[in-house]
Amino acid sequence: MAAPTDTSAYWNQPVMRSAPAAASAGNISGGMIVAGAGLIASYGAAQAQLAAGIQQQTGYLLQARDNLAVAEVRAEMSDQYAQIQAGRMLKKAQVEAQNYQIAGNQLLKNLRATNATARARAAASGVAFGEGSAAAIQRENVQATMFDVGIADLNALTARVLGFEDASAMIQSTDYQNFLNVFAAQRQAGQYTQAGKAARQQAGLLAGATLTRGAIEFAQTGYRS
Repeated sequence: MAAPTDTSAYWNQPVMRSAPAAASAGNISGGMIVAGAGLIASYGAAQAQLAAGIQQQTGYLLQARDNLAVAEVRAEMSDQYAQIQAGRMLKKAQVEAQNYQIAGNQLLKNLRATNATARARAAASGVAFGEGSAAAIQRENVQATMFDVGIADLNALTARVLGFEDASAMIQSTDYQNFLNVFAAQRQAGQYTQAGKAARQQAGLLAGATLTRGAIEFAQTGYRS
């Protein structure tokens, strides 16, 4: 009977991995690390795109607010200037009307003086100043003077009316122009707001696409490993 063979030395020998298997495990681990780093980079890029979209939207909103505020300030200042100019027009018309009234009063004063002189001369000559040529001269003086006084009164009234109309037209024109300017600023502000909203949405889409691409690349690396 043959002696049993001692196999303990064989089983106690260390098991050695083959070089290709160890290299493959190292490549898999390195690939996962690179894929993970790529996923993190994709996440960072996505967040950066979101931040850029938010910043761009904020810029559009600020621009809209500033344009609208400037338009409102300009409208207010334009209205104040129109009120001042209208007041000057009314004052000028009032002064002009008063000058016409003063001229009319001066005509009446001159009429009284002229007729008084005519009566004095008639009395000095022994002529009845209420009759004949002396009365006719006075009537002619009165008619001519009252015609001039009527014209002066008409000019005074015209000055007032035209001054009021000019002032009213200036105020109305200014109000209408201010309305158009503010409306245009509001439209532009709305466009800026829409542009900011679109920029924010576009940034969100780009960020989602970037993150999705990073996740797909990470999943493909894990599947290949």
